[in-house]
Amino acid sequence: MIFPDAMLGMLGGGQLGRMFTLAAHSMGYRVAVLDPDPSSPAGQIADVHLRAAYQDRDALQQLSDTCAAVTTEFENVPADSLRWLAARCTVRPAGDSVAIAQDRLREKQFLLQGGFDVAPFAPVLSVEDCDKADAALLPGILKRARFGYDGKGQVRVATVDDVRGAFIAMGSEPCVLEKLLTLACEVSVVAARGADGATRSFPVAENRHENGILDISIAPARVSRQVALEAETRAQAVATKLGYCGVLAVEFFVTDSGALLVNEIAPRPHNSGHYTIDACTTSQFEQQVRTLCGLPLGESRLLSPVVMVNLLGDAWQRGEPAWEAVFGAPEAKLHLYGKREARPGRKMGHYTVLAGTADAALEKALAIRSQLTPDFHLHA
Repeated sequence: MIFPDAMLGMLGGGQLGRMFTLAAHSMGYRVAVLDPDPSSPAGQIADVHLRAAYQDRDALQQLSDTCAAVTTEFENVPADSLRWLAARCTVRPAGDSVAIAQDRLREKQFLLQGGFDVAPFAPVLSVEDCDKADAALLPGILKRARFGYDGKGQVRVATVDDVRGAFIAMGSEPCVLEKLLTLACEVSVVAARGADGATRSFPVAENRHENGILDISIAPARVSRQVALEAETRAQAVATKLGYCGVLAVEFFVTDSGALLVNEIAPRPHNSGHYTIDACTTSQFEQQVRTLCGLPLGESRLLSPVVMVNLLGDAWQRGEPAWEAVFGAPEAKLHLYGKREARPGRKMGHYTVLAGTADAALEKALAIRSQLTPDFHLHA
């Protein structure tokens, strides 16, 4: 086990790295962040901020020399950097696990081979693949295989011509054509797997998206107990099948017929798990510290129904939001990420609302948002 006052390394300096750093500091650890952005949210509060590219060997060498263990905050960090570090120090999760989640095709093939149900799909690697697109997959969504997030790199398509046009517009890079399904809802599970193989999951979150970006998460999800148990079981099984060590999120589609399909894997803490900071015995970020340091997993019990609302840069377009709306609600908690520029669609922070029921928390959360950003809030 790695104990305080060890230095822990983090590849990536965004808000997930910031919240990891806050959790690590509260547990007595020091943190070194590698991120090229001089004003990165995590770099602002880390003990050491290495301002360099993720492939920079000198910076990676400094991490391996000074850190007891290294982790990552986003899946698109170069897997080869993780592998290079793993030859010199403890790295969790492993580069090979992250590499699977970096590519939608590899991810879906891994899930199918592991016996996990996914939406019907087909690889699209060329214009010829577009012209041979299976009509059963239309209407569908064409998704870039790599570097897509928050709805970026995704286009709805209804015809073969649409598929071809979208594929060319995305640079003719490898894509996945996925059938558009009628859904009852979308849910996610943040799970953890320790170095000893022990697994634990947080309660299922029910997620609402706007323009491909997570808008609201509700915990516990308003689904049947059977669906919730199955989602938690499958998320832990995915972590085990990956041989994963760390915190990961598994996103699911719940179809109108009640089928549970894996949408995608995120090999890191997840936006939909931010509610755990205020509403669970252990947060997803403390759990990340625990898995990185080889400590026993913390209890993941939900202490109160909770709703998390994302705050996007749109809310700042006419000046500062009306913060008195959230501070005036004793059951609400505000988390801002320290980002200097508020751009439309950029995640600037979030707030959570705790209440006796999920429905009551949702009602209060929406009421706060209507006062906080009356002209720029998204509509749930």
